[in-house]
Amino acid sequence: MANVLTFTRIVLIIPFAFAFLANVSWNMKAALAIFIIAAITDFFDGYVARTRGETSALGAALDPLADKLLVTAALILLTRNGVIHGYGVIAVLVIILRELIVSGLREALGPKGTTLRVTVLAKWKTTAQLAAAGLLLAAAPLGAVGESLRPAAGGVLWLAAVLTAWTGAGYIKSAFALLKEPNDSNRTQ
Repeated sequence: MANVLTFTRIVLIIPFAFAFLANVSWNMKAALAIFIIAAITDFFDGYVARTRGETSALGAALDPLADKLLVTAALILLTRNGVIHGYGVIAVLVIILRELIVSGLREALGPKGTTLRVTVLAKWKTTAQLAAAGLLLAAAPLGAVGESLRPAAGGVLWLAAVLTAWTGAGYIKSAFALLKEPNDSNRTQ
């Protein structure tokens, strides 16, 4: 059940994008509703996995990937339509680049039989990213709240970018230390 919720989050990205790009007066409200449903699955998939004992390597790999895909899709679309502009684009780049770097480092650690454990601060980072994207969707033209929300939404985006950079630096440091360690099979005895 937990993996179904995670897959649902990934699958919802496509109708989210269609709603976002639709040329109708209610498109941003529909996109926000789909985004919220997808974001809520992030809480429930972990809750279901823990309470039902459904934790798995697949779920551990797909859950953060689903988060990254959803947030990245939203930020790219919001940048495309100009809700995120100017220096806000730097915040988007910080988020996307960090997510790619950390994902690559996790993949590089796979053959060593180790991984980067998710930190509590990284969970807050994901929450901030989802909140920023949701608020920016609500602040978009024709959004649920409108452009008066944009300064606050932009502030949450920068908070998410700072948390993203901070946690990324920690993961990079940890990954480099682990990658410098010799493999067990390469050690001389």
